[in-house]
Amino acid sequence: MSYAAIAPIFLLIASNIFMTFAWYGHLKFENKPLLLIIIVSWGIAFFEYCLAVPANRIGHQVYSAAELKTMQEVITLTIFAIFSVTYLGENLTINHAVGFGLICAGAFFVFKGPL
Repeated sequence: MSYAAIAPIFLLIASNIFMTFAWYGHLKFENKPLLLIIIVSWGIAFFEYCLAVPANRIGHQVYSAAELKTMQEVITLTIFAIFSVTYLGENLTINHAVGFGLICAGAFFVFKGPL
């Protein structure tokens, strides 16, 4: 596999870690002022964009925009599932697993190509 095929995967994983903390990390800090949370989240999101934009630019050499978006969504759900269990201490249910499985099935068809 080429650099353009592999680099976006690792860049999207890293960007989604930042994104998840920007969007959901503050849930452990409910006593902090909302304005402070917004400013900190913007700061974290800056680094997410610094990884996501190159991931898509590099990846578009070998993947379609739909494939890149699908890849990003599957990565996002995977990172979020790990985050919600390990950082937030939430439980995943069978409904979550079924929903995630259906999204992965959809990703299969996006990457499979025309039938």
